[in-house]
Amino acid sequence: MVSFHASPSIHHTWLLNPSAQLGLYRHGLFRRNISFIVRSEHGSSSSTSPCKEDRSGRRQLLALGVTIAPWFLLSPQTSMTFAAEAKKGFIPVTDKKDGYTFLYPFGWQEVIVQGEDKVFKDVIEPLESVSVNVIPSGKENIREFGPPQQVAETLIKKVLTSPSQKPKLIEASEHEVDGKTYYTIEFIAQAPNYTRHALSAVCIGNGKFYTLTTGANERRWEKMKDRLKTVVESFQIFNV
Repeated sequence: MVSFHASPSIHHTWLLNPSAQLGLYRHGLFRRNISFIVRSEHGSSSSTSPCKEDRSGRRQLLALGVTIAPWFLLSPQTSMTFAAEAKKGFIPVTDKKDGYTFLYPFGWQEVIVQGEDKVFKDVIEPLESVSVNVIPSGKENIREFGPPQQVAETLIKKVLTSPSQKPKLIEASEHEVDGKTYYTIEFIAQAPNYTRHALSAVCIGNGKFYTLTTGANERRWEKMKDRLKTVVESFQIFNV
C-alpha cells in the first residue's frame, strides 16, 4: 500500500513551467518552493536568454550532433559514463557523491534550484528540462511503495503536477538494471495555457529515493520524445 502525502505548509511551484520537482520524507512526498539561477556553459550565472547568435550557433551544433562533455562532471569509475559519452547530441553527468548518472541533450544549461540535486533546461523552450531529486529513504526497493501503476498515479496526482493542472497517466512500467528496480512513468499535465508531456524514473538505493523527471510541451513531444526517452532510459544509480 503506497502512502504519499503533500505537506499543507509547503506549496507547489513550477520552475519556469517545467515539471514539478519531487520531494519525499520517509513514506511521503512534499512540494517545495523553488528559486533558480541559470548557470552558463562557462560556469557563470545569468538570468537572461542568450542572444540570437548564440541560439543559432547552438541549434547548428545540435543539428550536427556534436557532443561536448563537461569533464569536471564525469566519473571514469563507471562504465555507464563512457557509454554515455559516445552518444551524439548528449552530455553525460555522473554524481559520485550521491551515486547516479544520466544523459541530457547538448545545449541545455544547468540551473540551480533550491531543494533539487541537478537541473538542466533549454532556455529557449522552458518546458524542456530534466531534474534529479535525491532524499533519504528507509526503504530498500521501490516495490515497497507498491506496484508501478499505483505509485505512478499517486505521484502524478500529489507531487508531479500542481493543483491547477489536470494529470493523466499514460503508462507505468518496471525494469531492473544491475539488481536495482526502476519504475518509469509517462504522463501528461494539462494546464490552462499549456500541456506538458513528461517522463519520470524513480529508484531506491544507497538509502536514498532517487527521482529523475524530464519533459516538453505537448506541441513539441513528437520532435523531442526520442531525446527525452534517451534521457530517462540513461538514468542509473550505483553503489557509493
